[in-house]
Amino acid sequence: MDLATPISQVPRVGPVLEKRLKGLGIFNLGDLLGYYPQKYEDFSRFEKIINLKPRQNAAIRGKVLEIKNSLAWKKRMTLTQAIVSDDSGAIKIVWFGKPYITDTLFKNDQVVMAGQTSLGKNGLYFNNPSYEKITENSSPYRSRIAGLMPIYQETKGLPSKWLRNLIRPLLAVYKKEVRDFLPAETIRQFKLMSKSQAVWQIHFPDSLDLAQKAKNRLSFEELFLIELFVLKQRIKILQTKANSVSINLALIKKFVKSLPFKLTDAQRKSAWQILKDMEKNHPMNRLLEGEVGSGKTVVATIAALNTAKAGFQTAIMAPTEILAKQHFKEISKMLFDFKLTIALLTGKEDKIMAKKLKGEILEASRQKILQKCLSNEIDILIGTHSLIQKSVRFGNLALVVIDEQHRFGIEQRAKLIARGNKAGQKRGINAETKVPHLLTMTATPIPRSLALTIYGDLDLSVIDQLPKGRKKIITKVATPEQKNNIYEFIRRQIESGRQAFVICPRIENVKHRTYNMKHRNTAWNDVKAVKEEKQRLETDVFPNLKVEILHGRMTPKEKEGVMKSFKNNKINILVSTSVVEVGIDIPNASVMVIEGADRFGLAQLHQLRGRVGRSFHQSYCFLVTESSNRKTKARLEAMVKSQDGFELSQMDLEIRGPGQISGRKQWGLPDLAMASLKNLEMVQATKESAKQILEKDINLKNYPPLKERLAEFEKKVHLE
Repeated sequence: MDLATPISQVPRVGPVLEKRLKGLGIFNLGDLLGYYPQKYEDFSRFEKIINLKPRQNAAIRGKVLEIKNSLAWKKRMTLTQAIVSDDSGAIKIVWFGKPYITDTLFKNDQVVMAGQTSLGKNGLYFNNPSYEKITENSSPYRSRIAGLMPIYQETKGLPSKWLRNLIRPLLAVYKKEVRDFLPAETIRQFKLMSKSQAVWQIHFPDSLDLAQKAKNRLSFEELFLIELFVLKQRIKILQTKANSVSINLALIKKFVKSLPFKLTDAQRKSAWQILKDMEKNHPMNRLLEGEVGSGKTVVATIAALNTAKAGFQTAIMAPTEILAKQHFKEISKMLFDFKLTIALLTGKEDKIMAKKLKGEILEASRQKILQKCLSNEIDILIGTHSLIQKSVRFGNLALVVIDEQHRFGIEQRAKLIARGNKAGQKRGINAETKVPHLLTMTATPIPRSLALTIYGDLDLSVIDQLPKGRKKIITKVATPEQKNNIYEFIRRQIESGRQAFVICPRIENVKHRTYNMKHRNTAWNDVKAVKEEKQRLETDVFPNLKVEILHGRMTPKEKEGVMKSFKNNKINILVSTSVVEVGIDIPNASVMVIEGADRFGLAQLHQLRGRVGRSFHQSYCFLVTESSNRKTKARLEAMVKSQDGFELSQMDLEIRGPGQISGRKQWGLPDLAMASLKNLEMVQATKESAKQILEKDINLKNYPPLKERLAEFEKKVHLE
């Protein structure tokens, strides 16, 4: 048996347990040994029985005075009871459904017991503790249960104790087979413990200090792999050719002068960085980060205009049809005087603004738009991710702009080329094929540690200024008891001509369903739902106002109709799910009420809050919560104190983790790597180390174990 042995062939694992283990991502022995504990129970010192307290996790060492089985009639199972004593007193031990214990433990045996105490009618007792028979001279440090006990993430039918008992004997035999793929110089440079020692110490540590060192060692190698992967992606991009797009300075100045507002310094700087990147003959790979409402679309429009006048095409992709249509409307308006052909392709509603139409926007058939796109007659094509479908072909694509999709890599761009540019169709994808420049835009601020790892192959531009005239959004945390005051405030705002959003965590009530993530004991019925809230508001609270709903299950046409009416102020209050968090621009809306605010992360709350405050009107955000949890209150208070998305994103990273903040737990990264992304110092160290290795040996010829492990990693991870 080796680390590649299927889990089904591991002793004590039958078909039922095999299925459960696979549900945890454990498919072979190596996966099992790499299934690390979440935390540890500290049984590192023995307590005297006389000092034990109720609900205390403790370990004791003593002698069995008596032990017997009986039948617990109420529970219809065997009850095993024992009395264990030390030199300070005695305590009762109780196990349910484990009659075999009396075949192992006998009167006068020396034992170690570890578990939690409970308080019953007859006093203190241990409830289902772990146990171990020892000799008089046994060292407590050699005990299987005394010391730091690993606690594993459980699933139904796989308790932590069973996993612990399965892993320990296997690890004792096979830990030497755990290969150390890190370069020897890296291990020496950072004084890391060996891989086999780290794997043992993370499962069964001799001390908390060694457990942390083991965790650091294993976290380091996982971050090192990410950095290696990302840096190789960057090198791959640099080795690929792109169309060089010269900067037409007179054109850019004319466009900027035509705008009804003045660009911020941050917008100017970001636009210049993008234009300079696009002058190079290898693809730009840039992430444009900016606060909600900071003007990222204008910056992208500058790049698209410059691209079009150089004879090339731009594809702009948005995550939703609503946002795609909004981009089409805004960009067409900004470029009205520049004689470009701009098209919208959503599949449901296709439009075109052509040079010969003198700025008029007309409905157009999908087939006509596709034909014009292939013949290079369309300068800018805007749509959802349907733009990368096989039917869409470009004549001369040079720029791809992605809105709110952080990962869009070289392989996806290659697909566009293979189906698009004529050169790509003729030759296929190779070093000479021209790959388009990539600009990714996001309003979700990315903490520095994430930018160095997950987004390490992207250059970063930041718009950290809001347009002049924007007022800070007044944010308050509220309880349900304060809702009447909020409703009265909304009524006054609407009387003065404004509009309001009400955000609910879900679409409709589902009876008898339990929300079993962080709020395991909270019924879903207690969570505000869009449909019921809309009915309640228009019937009981605002009978004289127009209330409408918006959610993800509505058809694109229904969504478009609602958003159009809301934008035209025909709807006073829009009750919605978080579907509005990205790209919805309603300058007249001044109030945002977020029901169940504790169920959203800070980054998402910041995005939702950004749907108001988009004009010179003073805007307000009310975070409604019933939670009395101290950590939750502190998190929501952070929203009150800060309007800095970058500051809030760092807090979100600390509190919720990178998989949640970026919505990308599905990347396939190991849990230790995801958790370690919070450690900026380690991230920087692994990045520098990976860079040093690649500078010496880009193909890793002198590091066979590392090359093999990186290949395995690339199959599992998916940052694209």
